Amino acid sequence: MQVDFYHLTMAPLDRLLPVIADRVMAGGGRLLIVSGDPDQRAALDRQLWMVPADGFLPHAQAGEGDDAAQPILISGEVQPANGARHVALADGVWRDAALDFDRAFHFFDGDRIAEARAAWRALADREGVERRYWKQNDQGRWEQAA
Repeated sequence: MQVDFYHLTMAPLDRLLPVIADRVMAGGGRLLIVSGDPDQRAALDRQLWMVPADGFLPHAQAGEGDDAAQPILISGEVQPANGARHVALADGVWRDAALDFDRAFHFFDGDRIAEARAAWRALADREGVERRYWKQNDQGRWEQAA
């Protein structure tokens, strides 16, 4: 199980998450996007309809359609009703339920850095968990820092 920590410094979540979602889908996977904030879920829903510019990423918010049929499902809970094996924690809050997936993407900004560091440390001794920390360089490109 792999956990990718993304420290959002230059690029906002609404620019990075669609790229991650597109890559998951291109690999034949499904994604569950989790946020406890209903306003953030609504904003991400709108964003996924506009990105990429030449199309959209098929998705729905949990409970608004056939959840099981959705390649990307946006939810307030870590419950993969769409059968996702990838989870994106969009609100900066780590949830141990993410460890039930094959891969977790944990996005956080400067306001949540202390919690992200605590999650990083807590996962250090977990058997079968590979951690990666990503940050942006001065040119805005993502680099693996740990």
